[in-house]
Amino acid sequence: MDRRTEAQSIESEVDPEAVVALLAQPSRIPEWAPAFADVVIEEDRSGWRAIKDGREFKLRVVVNRDARTVDYLREVAPGREGGAYVRAVPRPGGGSVVIMTLPLLAGVDPADTSATLRDELNALARLTEGS
Repeated sequence: MDRRTEAQSIESEVDPEAVVALLAQPSRIPEWAPAFADVVIEEDRSGWRAIKDGREFKLRVVVNRDARTVDYLREVAPGREGGAYVRAVPRPGGGSVVIMTLPLLAGVDPADTSATLRDELNALARLTEGS
């Protein structure tokens, strides 16, 4: 099978609503996902603009608090969006399980994507638990 995504999860002591509240603040992305963006800036009503290594791109953030989902989407090809898909589900006994799915990019070693994803989830867990 041709793999197209990498998905991982992490457990946290923080309830899912608190995780989603942090994820719903795109300006905080660089705190836990510096490989994705150096800075994220809100643009009036049109959404968000991210900058990585001096390159800018538009970012659309879709938050569904009821479903506890946050999607960070950008144009990956004309008329096609893709990006990171994050889910926060209740953990038995309290806390949450945070699941993130990233696309595997052409020319990028899947092991590198896996390592980056693990680093991001660990940083996100630390950040939410420290809030």
